[in-house]
Amino acid sequence: MASQILVFLLFVAATSVSVHCNSEGDALNAWRTKLMDPNNVLQSWDPTLVNPCTWFHITCNSENSVIRVDLGNANLSGPLVPELGQLANLQYLVVFNNNLSGSIPTEIGSLTSLVSLNLHHNQLTGPIPSSLGNLVSLSFLKLNSNKLGGVIPSDLFLLIQRGNLIVMNVSDNMFAGTVHRTNLTVTTIIQDPRAS
Repeated sequence: MASQILVFLLFVAATSVSVHCNSEGDALNAWRTKLMDPNNVLQSWDPTLVNPCTWFHITCNSENSVIRVDLGNANLSGPLVPELGQLANLQYLVVFNNNLSGSIPTEIGSLTSLVSLNLHHNQLTGPIPSSLGNLVSLSFLKLNSNKLGGVIPSDLFLLIQRGNLIVMNVSDNMFAGTVHRTNLTVTTIIQDPRAS
């Protein structure tokens, strides 16, 4: 009887560890299933592996946690998915020059380790989520050349004033409103396509 209990406890422990270890793989696979990938750049993304650290275009830290997704110029189309917000240690989300569409999920704002968010040259629409103002580690925000609209969230300007966000490019979109450059305390280029 004691041996059966021990086997059961080992099974439960192994199951809970594998579920925890693969949660980042599950989040990335949820994204993969929504993407069109005509060049098969995601063919190595195997959700049955313990973690996604061996997948192409993914970089992990020494604890096997995803810190970088590099999919620039990959000819991908489809949406960003809310599950990306589960990549708690993600520092770089680089998916520029694709055909990504839809809105930027608010869940991206939970990635507080994010240093660089490069979504430029896609077909993204809707407003910039105000939750991006939670990205206290963010230094580079490149959203230019999309179809984003509405008003740029004031929380992003607070990141600039605090000195965190040093590059913010939102040019070539469909924003409304005025940016008052006199309120900025650091040198940051915010390009207005109407100013050229």
